[in-house]
Amino acid sequence: MVSIMFYVMAAIALGSALYVAASGNLVRSVFMFFITLFALAGLYVLSLADFVAVTQVVVYVGGILVLILFAFMLSGRENLEGLKQQKNRLLSVSKLPAVLLAAAFFVVLTNIFLKAKADDISWIKQAITEQNVMTPQNTSINSLGVNLMTNYLLPFEAISVLLLMALVGAAHLSRKEESAT
Repeated sequence: MVSIMFYVMAAIALGSALYVAASGNLVRSVFMFFITLFALAGLYVLSLADFVAVTQVVVYVGGILVLILFAFMLSGRENLEGLKQQKNRLLSVSKLPAVLLAAAFFVVLTNIFLKAKADDISWIKQAITEQNVMTPQNTSINSLGVNLMTNYLLPFEAISVLLLMALVGAAHLSRKEESAT
């Protein structure tokens, strides 16, 4: 049953994410992004990471997407019409840095995926033999806080920068520009 739930949630997450990337309608993209983030939260629940799932819903759905919706609602009609008028070419000179960055990221992820052998990692084998494995019963917010500020400080700060970028982007999109008359 868990495997079926995983594949259903994964299919929903991938399908809605592809729709967000391919859709030309901004409103539908934002709402499909809601579905993507909720599907990811469901995957976290299936992975016994309840705290991460709740954080996903509170921070991303409750924070970032609400900012995106407000920026979208507060932006002027002329800004939205300008977005629709842009040429929708897949490759252009202005998109070259993004395409190169995405290709490099894809190469790195593919390399990691092909070389990683999760069953042969020494520290995982050692933790299993010493029975030093965290189960859902012995997790606590205290150990989570200690891990966030020690082992996972870099990803934690990267997420905070992402949130700051979303806030600045939403504020930039929502401000009214003065008309030059």
